[in-house]
Amino acid sequence: MKTAYDIIIRPIITEQSMEDLDIKKYAFEVAKDANKIEIKKAIEEIFGVTVIKVTTTHVRAKSKRQGAYPMGKTAAWKKAVVKLSADSKNIELFEGMV
Repeated sequence: MKTAYDIIIRPIITEQSMEDLDIKKYAFEVAKDANKIEIKKAIEEIFGVTVIKVTTTHVRAKSKRQGAYPMGKTAAWKKAVVKLSADSKNIELFEGMV
């Protein structure tokens, strides 16, 4: 049985994700095998908020290289964007970023 901290890996702090804070949308990197129900329960357990919607996407690996020879790939990962209810409190983790 995975804990909530095994499902939620890290928050995603980008310019686009910071613009969505005013409509209570937050982005997280999550475990690849986590589903939407597990993600919703983990966010509610960790932060004490009410989640109304979860959208997920798989971010594919990109080919990268330095110089001519060893061509590698960046890591593939899964992203989840959660929308909180209007009466829910904000997640404090993102408060000082805007």
